[in-house]
Amino acid sequence: MDIRKITGSEMTDAVELIWTTFLQFEAPDYCEEGVQSFRNFIENKEIMETLELWGAYENEELKGVLATNENRKHICCFFVKAQYQRQGIGRRLWEYLLNHSSNMVFTVNSSPYAVPVYHKLGFKDMDEEQLADGMRYTPMRFER
Repeated sequence: MDIRKITGSEMTDAVELIWTTFLQFEAPDYCEEGVQSFRNFIENKEIMETLELWGAYENEELKGVLATNENRKHICCFFVKAQYQRQGIGRRLWEYLLNHSSNMVFTVNSSPYAVPVYHKLGFKDMDEEQLADGMRYTPMRFER
C-alpha cells in the first residue's frame, strides 16, 4: 500500500471516489439539501485546491482518500471504496496523517455513518449531532 499526496489529474479520481462512496454510505442519512451541499463542496475547485489530499494506492488503484484543511488539523473527507472497507486502509491513511503532522489536536465533523469509525480511531464526541445545510454531523476531536 502506497500513501501519497493527490495532485493534478489524480484529483478527478479522488473526487469520483469521494462522491461514489458518499452516495453509497452517507447520502441515505441526508435530505436532498444535504446531498446537494456535499456535492457543491467537492465540486468547488477553489475549495478543493485549499485542501491537502492523500490517497491510498495499491497497484496504482486509488482505494481510499483522506483530505484535510487548516494545516492538517481538520479532516474534511475520509472515504474508502466499499469493496476495500474493513481492510485497514482507513487506519493506514489516518496513521500517515498522524506521522506527517506535528498537530496535537485533530477535528472532524463526522457523518452519522462514520461516527463508529472515528471512535475506533480514538476520536471523542465534542457535542451532540448537529444539522447544517441539510448535513447531519457530530463534531469530534482527537488528542495525541
